[in-house]
Amino acid sequence: MSTPEIDILSMRQAAQSASDHLRGLAHPDRLLLLCQLSQGEACVSELEDSLNLHQPSLSQQLGVLRRQGLVKTRRDGRHVYYRIADPNTLRLLQTLYSIFCNGNGAGT
Repeated sequence: MSTPEIDILSMRQAAQSASDHLRGLAHPDRLLLLCQLSQGEACVSELEDSLNLHQPSLSQQLGVLRRQGLVKTRRDGRHVYYRIADPNTLRLLQTLYSIFCNGNGAGT
C-alpha cells in the first residue's frame, strides 16, 4: 500500500497562509479583540469600554487586524463597526476558546 504523494507547493502555500493568519492572533490585545468580535460586530467605543483598552493601542491593533484581513469594517455615520472577516477565523477562535477558556484552566 503506497502513501499518497504530497503536493509540496500546495502545502507550502497553505503553511504560509496559516502562518500569516496565526501571526494576527499572536498578540494578547488582538486576540482579545477578536474574541470580543466573535460575539458580533462592535464599534471602537464599544470595544474600548468592554475590553478596557485605550484608544491609541486599540486603534493600532485594529489596524493590524484590518491589514491582515482578519476583520472587516462598515461605516454608519461617524461610527466604524468591526466584524470578523471570514468564517475560518471564527472557527479558529472557537477552537482556541474551547482549549484555553472553557473552564479547563489556561491551556491545561
